[in-house]
Amino acid sequence: MYLPRRNNTQTTNEAVPASCPTASKSQMMEERANLMHMMKLSIKVLLQSALSLGRSLDADHAPLQQFFVVMEHCLKHGLKVKKSFIGQNKSFFGPLELVEKLCPEASDIATSVRNLPELKTAVGRGRAWLYLALMQKKLADYLKVLIDNKHLLSEFYEPEALLMEEEGMVIVGLLVGLNVLDANLCLKGEDLDSQVGVIDFSLYLKDVQDLDGGKEHERITDVLDQKNYVEELNRHLSCTVGDLQTKIDGLEKTNSKLQEELAAATDRICSLQEEQQQLREQNELIRERSEKRVEITKQDTKVELETYKQTRQGLDEMYSDVWKQLKEEKKARLELEKELELQIGMKTEMEIAMKLLEKDTHEKQDTLVALRQQLEDVKAINLQMFHKVQNAESSLQQKNEAITSFEEKNNQVMSSMKQMEESSSLEKELKSEKEQRQALQRELLHEKDTSSLLQAELQQVEGLKKELRELQDEKAELQKVCDEQEQALQEMGLHLSQSKLKMEDIKEVNKALKGHTWLKDDEATHCKQCEKEFSISRRKHHCRNCGHIFCNTCSSNELALPSYPKPVRVCDSCHTLLLQRCSSSTGS
Repeated sequence: MYLPRRNNTQTTNEAVPASCPTASKSQMMEERANLMHMMKLSIKVLLQSALSLGRSLDADHAPLQQFFVVMEHCLKHGLKVKKSFIGQNKSFFGPLELVEKLCPEASDIATSVRNLPELKTAVGRGRAWLYLALMQKKLADYLKVLIDNKHLLSEFYEPEALLMEEEGMVIVGLLVGLNVLDANLCLKGEDLDSQVGVIDFSLYLKDVQDLDGGKEHERITDVLDQKNYVEELNRHLSCTVGDLQTKIDGLEKTNSKLQEELAAATDRICSLQEEQQQLREQNELIRERSEKRVEITKQDTKVELETYKQTRQGLDEMYSDVWKQLKEEKKARLELEKELELQIGMKTEMEIAMKLLEKDTHEKQDTLVALRQQLEDVKAINLQMFHKVQNAESSLQQKNEAITSFEEKNNQVMSSMKQMEESSSLEKELKSEKEQRQALQRELLHEKDTSSLLQAELQQVEGLKKELRELQDEKAELQKVCDEQEQALQEMGLHLSQSKLKMEDIKEVNKALKGHTWLKDDEATHCKQCEKEFSISRRKHHCRNCGHIFCNTCSSNELALPSYPKPVRVCDSCHTLLLQRCSSSTGS
């Protein structure tokens, strides 16, 4: 066996040196190997001494003390040095405090270690923590949790430390074997603070006498291992029994819930069937009404369309005639407007001429009066004024000629006035034509209103068609809802049948669990079916359904049972019985 480099009988802490910042990787690897071999030796010696003493150890047991010394060296390997104002602090209690955060079960150990008043140093607290973890038989579990979280250990250890490498998991596997020991350790603060970690190699050097008792120790360890296996098997069986009991309770609860859900589902099915019947009746009524309305609307629309087509044809003809007349009237109106403008221009000229003539006549009359007065004055005054009178007469004659010319002009003006009167009569006729045109326009507007009414009725017809389509869509949706409800009822019935089958399976499992007992291996010496005696070649096999013991030929069948996730071994009789149940359940 490979021992550390310094193989003296006793060494100090320097025999297995801890890592320092200047150590090389090869030296750290050699130190890890030495510490792992020392851990294997210390655990082996501790288990051998515990077997001889009856597995109950106390603090004065030398192999146990040496185990704690080696464990302390393993925890110190590669530990980083923390500097403070007092000095350098190198304690392994800091990493052990992380277990309290990672595993809540270790909080009791941490609080009890902190509450010990006699402990003054961190090394003493770390040793007390190791003592308590060993007494709880959870030292391997706590260290495994610590090693699984290496990202937290990197704050305390170097990358090449023992706990940061694969050797840490190997040591955890070795520590699992210490769970068979019962340690009764006394926590004294002075002893824990003042202990010096010295490894005694004399315990690990083999003696000749130890070779003779090796077989006996091996036999004892085999017996103890078998005992531990049986205890572990019993613990697993009790756990499975508890799990089965909880499953049975849960299945009973689910059974009651399923029965309640079944009752509620049946009530729901009845209510849904009633609603379905009501919906079908309403659907029939709506369909009949909609068909009647559609027929009525179709007939009305046909009549209205025929009348509309006839009125539209007459209106189109009337509109074309009115349009032609309107064009002709527009042409005549334009011509009349041109003539009227000419007549108005002539009338204005005649008015201006009449005004001028009136002025001239007034002036002439005034002059005539004045002349007559002068003539009378001349006749009365002197007959000698004959020449003047003749002259006056000649001038008077000229003026009379002018008056006749003016009268002729007046006659012309009067004729023009008559023409103006005729133009005014034409204007009256034009107004009457305008009124007729307005009447025609009013009739045209009335026809447009009737066409708009017909268009509104057509829109109403389209709305009725749209409403018919909506009613048809609603009918389709109601039919779809009805189909979905029928499908849901079918699925619910299928689900209820499946739940009934599950309930029957659960009842059968409960009956099987209550009625059948698991027969022990010692109680059976012959196969229950063929009654052949068991031997080395004819092994015992349990039927997972009835619990009895059979040979391999009588229990070579495998079936899936509700209490097992995979197919398990059953006997021939249980196999045929279960197949009959399955065929009857599938046939129903």
